[in-house]
Amino acid sequence: MIADIGYGLNAAGYVVLLLLLLTTRQSGVAKQLLIMALVSTVLWSLSFVTSLWGELTAGKLYLADTGKQMAWLFFLASCVSSEFNTIWQVLKRPQTLAILAVPLAVLAAPYIFLLDVSWFALLQTVLTLEILILLELVYRQAGDQQWTFKPLVLFLGAAQLYEFVLYANAIMVSEIDQRFVNARGFVYLLLAPFLVLAVRRIKHWGINIFVSRDVVLHSTLLLVTGVYLLVMSLAGYAVSFMGGKWSTTIQVIMYSGSIVLLVALFLSNQIRTKIKIFITKHFFANQYDYRLEWVRLTKILSAPITDIHNMHQHALTAFMSSIKYDQGMLLRIKSNRYDVLAQNNAETLSAEQERLLWKLIDYCEKTQWVLDLHQFKFRPYDYPGFPLSKDEVSIFRHQLVVPLIQNDTVTGLVLLNAIEKESVTLDWEVKDYLTAVTEQVATYLFHHEAAKSLAENAQFAAFNRMSAFVLHDLKNVLAQIDLILANAQQHKHNPEFIDDTFETLEHTQSRMRKMLQQLTEKNTEEKTERVLVSLSQLIPSVVDDRCQTLKPIPSVETKSECELLIEKEKVMNVLYHLINNAQQATADDGKVCVSIALSDNSDTLNVVISDTGEGMSETFIQQRLFTPFDTTKGNAGMGIGVYDARNYMDSIGGKFDVSSEVGVGTHFTLTFPISHKDKL
Repeated sequence: MIADIGYGLNAAGYVVLLLLLLTTRQSGVAKQLLIMALVSTVLWSLSFVTSLWGELTAGKLYLADTGKQMAWLFFLASCVSSEFNTIWQVLKRPQTLAILAVPLAVLAAPYIFLLDVSWFALLQTVLTLEILILLELVYRQAGDQQWTFKPLVLFLGAAQLYEFVLYANAIMVSEIDQRFVNARGFVYLLLAPFLVLAVRRIKHWGINIFVSRDVVLHSTLLLVTGVYLLVMSLAGYAVSFMGGKWSTTIQVIMYSGSIVLLVALFLSNQIRTKIKIFITKHFFANQYDYRLEWVRLTKILSAPITDIHNMHQHALTAFMSSIKYDQGMLLRIKSNRYDVLAQNNAETLSAEQERLLWKLIDYCEKTQWVLDLHQFKFRPYDYPGFPLSKDEVSIFRHQLVVPLIQNDTVTGLVLLNAIEKESVTLDWEVKDYLTAVTEQVATYLFHHEAAKSLAENAQFAAFNRMSAFVLHDLKNVLAQIDLILANAQQHKHNPEFIDDTFETLEHTQSRMRKMLQQLTEKNTEEKTERVLVSLSQLIPSVVDDRCQTLKPIPSVETKSECELLIEKEKVMNVLYHLINNAQQATADDGKVCVSIALSDNSDTLNVVISDTGEGMSETFIQQRLFTPFDTTKGNAGMGIGVYDARNYMDSIGGKFDVSSEVGVGTHFTLTFPISHKDKL
């Protein structure tokens, strides 16, 4: 009587629910199939009222449960897409046929095979698990509609868990527990408010389901659960055989274990993901031959580069060819702007797309993920906190968003899409593969960008260095003009002085013209003709023309010499800088001496500039003396005189030696090589 009351009340409750559903404004195939499922639930409840139909048998129970489950599976099949207009469209869909094939097989099994109660229970458990799997798939892919689908999930999920416990117990003891059957009417009646809430919340039942290797995952979960139930069945036979007071305890343990297993497999996304990756890695062939892909990628990146734009195009081609896509765009991100470095079959981003782009950049910077925008439409739960809606993703058009990251900052973005090619699904393998490609291509881009910056810096450094040398030479010109002005008052009426002055000004004009030419043509090296010169005549002219404004006045001593084939102006500048440095480092009553002498074997000519000045420490000579732009003279010096002298001596194959002692003095030795032509 209690069972009849429960099933009768349940039938009446679902009739009321039917009337409520008929008054709602929802339309579509899903509503029609929900009405069908509710009608089947009403008929299912009435079939268990024994006062109407007589005693309940195992065959009636099996047929009634199978019919009810099939109706709910048909309804869930209509929820996996928003494109259905008729029931026939739902029914002819391959996925629907696959879903309904299981209950049809369960319904036909007793007429084909001779089955006992345990097998009946096992088949019903398979139906229960199928509904749970499909329900889980609908809920997880509902995205921002999960709140509206939650009551439906609670209704069907709780009902199917109850069915699972009922039939799991039957598998163990090879007998259906009548207590579970009698209570079902009340259980379904208590769950009915959740379905009422679902009808009130859900305005649009269709959800676009993305089917991939998840099907294999769910099949594996079914297999795992089936194996578990088989173990339970064997344990049930053992329990029935042993009997005694331990049987109830073991049944409770089995119930608890089955529920824990179901919760772990279907509600834990982490466990499901690990199982899926394990299946894909070990039971599917890899999508890519990594050795061939890596060789092909290397060839693309190693292709000759004619300019910087060609390099960016190579990088984009590497990305597109790695997954065989035919549309792409490479962007460089800098602060609040982006530059299009390369594009292929891609249109310029619109203002709306640019707005969405900055949201994607912020998300990539937080997560550092490769994004599949198409996958987001069907699996939004894989992208928690995603800043775009599904409509905005459709506006953006591109499928894959690959960030180029340097020091945890997005410095570039690659947008990829397939127009006439087949789109890839961003599973774990494609994600790992794209990550490896991104690392390689990003390194390629960063190295070339660094090389470009280095080349530009080298050009600026060369120009700055040339400017510094020109400025240094200007000081020499200024020294000559100062010398003229210093002697002008005393010798301005001397005709010879006038002649020397004009000769000096002519030389100064020529020198300044050359310096202006250097600055205009940005040429760091001044090429002059080499002429035969006698240093015994050249050095005194340097002392007389340029070194008379400072004391002590240098003395020149020639011990032995021969003419040298040298760049006269360059050597004069080198000698002047060294002599001037010696004068500045020596007190007025000290000595600065320049000596000229051939080496013992007459293969070199040595010029020694010695002074009795402050001297230098060994550390200063090693660390600072030859460092350009490092000076001890403050704003009065440039710090390139000694540096320039050593570089010049190196350029002609000579030597430049320094010996010094603090408080004693310094010796600069210039060793000029003597060629065969010099001796002639």
